[in-house]
Amino acid sequence: MYWGKIIGTLAGLATLKPWLALLGLILGHQVDRFLVAQFRSFERHSSPPGRLPEEYLKPLFQTMGHITKIDGRVSEAEIRAARAVMHRLGLGPAKVRNAINWFDDGKRATFLLVQTVRHLRRVAARRAELRTLFVRLLLEVVLAKDRLHQKERAAIWTVCTELDIGRVELAQLEAMIRAQRGFRRSPAGDADSRRIKQAYQALGVDESASNDQIKKAYRRAMNKSHPDKIASSNPDAAVVAEAQKRTREVRGAYEMLKARRSIR
Repeated sequence: MYWGKIIGTLAGLATLKPWLALLGLILGHQVDRFLVAQFRSFERHSSPPGRLPEEYLKPLFQTMGHITKIDGRVSEAEIRAARAVMHRLGLGPAKVRNAINWFDDGKRATFLLVQTVRHLRRVAARRAELRTLFVRLLLEVVLAKDRLHQKERAAIWTVCTELDIGRVELAQLEAMIRAQRGFRRSPAGDADSRRIKQAYQALGVDESASNDQIKKAYRRAMNKSHPDKIASSNPDAAVVAEAQKRTREVRGAYEMLKARRSIR
């Protein structure tokens, strides 16, 4: 993230006073740090508060399929984004297959959007945070492509109306998701992505792994590398130091993924 530094420096240079350019650079850097923290916080809170029941997941992916198809075709970017949501929700292989089937159900012309969302609210989304999460996950998929079709926007507003989400909150969600996409393309976003990828590698799992698979991989790696496990063989100091380093890497990797994916 560097736009704050650029804008601050340019604003200072426009005054023809070097010290103001330096001040603009410093202030811009603080703005960039604040925005990075906001984006990471937004990303952490985009994960569900625990496991979501089928009564929530089914209408989520049905509605997702309906809205992405409403402009005539589902783009490759939307499909990738929908897959990413499935993985972030920690769905195992069987549940991913169910989610794909529900997504396809929603693409049918006979799908009833309003009735589906009303049923969702009544049985699985009584809490405001679950209703906001529902809309946020929909937006992450439909905003994966460059342009939002008018019919898609109308359908999203229909969902918001049924879930008591106002235009201001909807606009804030859309703005944060668009800004988050920009952050991921920035140098800071690239570095963040590398750290996440290294965390998966440290645990020996793929990014598509479910939360349960990540927990099992963490326990397996800790059992294998913890210094206490090798104490009986009277290892030398170098071996102990390497085991301690590996243990720290494994624990740090798990804590990072635990926070990002809301693993409990």
